[in-house]
Amino acid sequence: MTGIDDLPIRDELRGKSPYGAPQLDVPVRLNTNENPYPLPEPLVRRIGERVTEAARHLNRYPDRDAVELRTELARYLSRTGGHEVTKDQIWAANGSNEILQQLLQTFGGPGRTALGFEPSYSMHGLISRGTGTGWLSGPRNDDFTIDVEAARSAIAEHRPDVVFICSPNNPTGTAVEAGTVLALYEAAQAARAGTGGALVVVDEAYGEFSHRPSLLPLIEGRPNLVVSRTMSKAFGAAGLRLGYLAADPAVVDAVQLVRLPYHLSSVTQATALAALEHTDTLLKYVEQLKAERDRLVTELRAIGCEVTASDANFVQFGRFADAHAAWQAILDQGVLVRDNGVPGWLRVTAGTPAENDAFLDAVRTLCKERSPKENER
Repeated sequence: MTGIDDLPIRDELRGKSPYGAPQLDVPVRLNTNENPYPLPEPLVRRIGERVTEAARHLNRYPDRDAVELRTELARYLSRTGGHEVTKDQIWAANGSNEILQQLLQTFGGPGRTALGFEPSYSMHGLISRGTGTGWLSGPRNDDFTIDVEAARSAIAEHRPDVVFICSPNNPTGTAVEAGTVLALYEAAQAARAGTGGALVVVDEAYGEFSHRPSLLPLIEGRPNLVVSRTMSKAFGAAGLRLGYLAADPAVVDAVQLVRLPYHLSSVTQATALAALEHTDTLLKYVEQLKAERDRLVTELRAIGCEVTASDANFVQFGRFADAHAAWQAILDQGVLVRDNGVPGWLRVTAGTPAENDAFLDAVRTLCKERSPKENER
């Protein structure tokens, strides 16, 4: 039979694995950072109304520029992000992954490079390779924060065209200080002086869960700085696939050079607009999840686990001599968490109180069965 290696695929894709997480039928699934709360019934009804109206016009293409949606996203960010933005500073696509892809298609590509600070969101590297952009991994400290001076040196040495900063960072949950972003932004512009500078992308997919203010205000006066967001997490709309960015209007104009025609369906736009009408209700769920996340941190530490401080809706915990074996032991008790491949660590999504109780019981059982020395890295 023909295999992938028998096909004339690009060399940089050979030997790579697609992005994915196990989708297993278990009682408690806490491995993909989903919001565990279904959409409230009033919102479900409103989605039905808006989609019904959109269905009457499905013989026509959707609004190519998603003007109404971008206007409402700008209103939401202006209210919650600490900085006033307009629809001309907003662009939306099918999930934040398509936003990242469009940015790399526009500012990356063959002969160009992108730099991120691993461990971080693996799609930054995967989408870079998928667009023919070279991928570079920058340094982090032992506590998973970004080593600013080492990062500035790496930027000066490699002169990347695109720099990714994930805050809160996935999978570690650590937030990035505004001063760090500013230092790396200036370093990136200096490294590529005379070429128009470098694009710096702040990935705030989990921004609503952070104790810290959004980094959105930093885009003011910085035309090469982009903040990306998603409706998958805080809005509980992972199945919707709606991501967006905020940036200088010139960046919005630029990504439209590579967007596919009518890329956001009428149904997607209608559903997203309905969700934005219920922002206040949905953000109450965020507050509940933040409290549950903090409870997970406290109880995991009481059990004896090492935990990375988290500003997201998930927690990285360890350290295990064999993280995959620990993952399997937890799975054997009906709880699915994520083995991200970070040596010694696992990641758990904050779920409902009952789901979190089941997870904590599974970890307690795991730790009782193993001596402290076996749990040490």
